[in-house]
Amino acid sequence: MNTNISSSIATRLMVAAACALGIAFSSLAVAADSLERIKSEQLIRIANTQTSPPWSMLGDDNKPTGYDVAMARELAKRMGIAKVVFTADTYKNFVSGLKTGKYDLVMNDLTPTAERMKQIDFSVPYGVEQFRIFVHKNNTDIVSRATLAGKRVGVSSGSSNETWSRANLRESDIRTYDNGSLIFNDLAIGRIDAVIISHFGGMRYAEANKVPTKEVGEPLTYQLAAAGLAKDQPELLAAVNKALESMLADGTVARLSAQFVGEDYKMMESIAKAKAEAAAAKD
Repeated sequence: MNTNISSSIATRLMVAAACALGIAFSSLAVAADSLERIKSEQLIRIANTQTSPPWSMLGDDNKPTGYDVAMARELAKRMGIAKVVFTADTYKNFVSGLKTGKYDLVMNDLTPTAERMKQIDFSVPYGVEQFRIFVHKNNTDIVSRATLAGKRVGVSSGSSNETWSRANLRESDIRTYDNGSLIFNDLAIGRIDAVIISHFGGMRYAEANKVPTKEVGEPLTYQLAAAGLAKDQPELLAAVNKALESMLADGTVARLSAQFVGEDYKMMESIAKAKAEAAAAKD
């Protein structure tokens, strides 16, 4: 082989290898430096749907409010961050949004499912939901999980209720929607037979859309909620967990839950119950 050609190939290979290493080290640096950047800018970007009450929604002043929004603001305060910028997005975009750096955290009743945990990291849980079957008030065919076979079931696209429904309701026709309002609109006009959604979300959407509904059967599942963040950010994860653990311990979680979710909703007790059920499922 020509010496000059061989030398040229070797040089190109060395440059390519150096570039690959540079990209790898750059990616690691970005991940490791996320908390430092957030503190330096005194700004943290947090995503939520702003359409999923009582977790996140727009208030009368057209600004984000709700349990997760209040938790996010308190989280930033305890982390020593002056400003929170909320980004409205959908469940189906949350994982990709974190992976591409569109925002730093997702805080919106986000369940650490097995599929999500392959792609992003999660904080300690600070919320919990029970998922229920909603049907039109006049429906008499659906009374339990077993009677969903062959029925058209609406779920939020990319949500944990979609994941659960596809895994556990294999004989149902699962239909996805970008937000709860669209689901309940279709329930009202008979395009779908039932909705799988959280108790609180379902109640709020039904009321907002003036759809006469009822919950049937027992709760399908209890699902913990945690903050989501891009993988390989140990400093940011540690800071988020420290803030959340202090909020769990000092009564802040219970107080904000009573304010936004309801005084009769025992958030701390429900989190403990969900953890116990999850542990039992692993045994």
